[in-house]
Amino acid sequence: MGANDHFQDKEGKVRSTIPHVMKCDLEKENMMDPIVLPPADCIISFGLLDKISKDQDDYIRYLRKFSGMLKPGGHIMFIGCLDMTYYTVGKDKFHALTYDEDFVRKALVGEGFVIDYCKVKKRTNVSDLTDYKAVIFIAAHKEK
Repeated sequence: MGANDHFQDKEGKVRSTIPHVMKCDLEKENMMDPIVLPPADCIISFGLLDKISKDQDDYIRYLRKFSGMLKPGGHIMFIGCLDMTYYTVGKDKFHALTYDEDFVRKALVGEGFVIDYCKVKKRTNVSDLTDYKAVIFIAAHKEK
């Protein structure tokens, strides 16, 4: 089995496991328009806000949209890179929003979240693909 066949097999398994994939437009009031989803129990954000936010105001605006998608008492699992300025994909270099732990904590609390757990892990590997200093993991719940 060649490498391409191997990846096609994995893609087929993923597609058969995930029942529905939806496109999301973060600029729309209802990000899933035209589909209206019921409030969620949990949202997982893995590095998304780092990549799509031009500045801290954008970050908070997108976080507010995520908050609006959650039920009262719903949870957010947040993973992000601290003090990152760029990341690369292939030969292309992209901007990443730079922020620290204090900013993330204040942003979450400001949007009505209670932080249940926070862990910061300093970067141990060195690579020119990105320049983050640490990874932050936060589990929080939306106040009722």
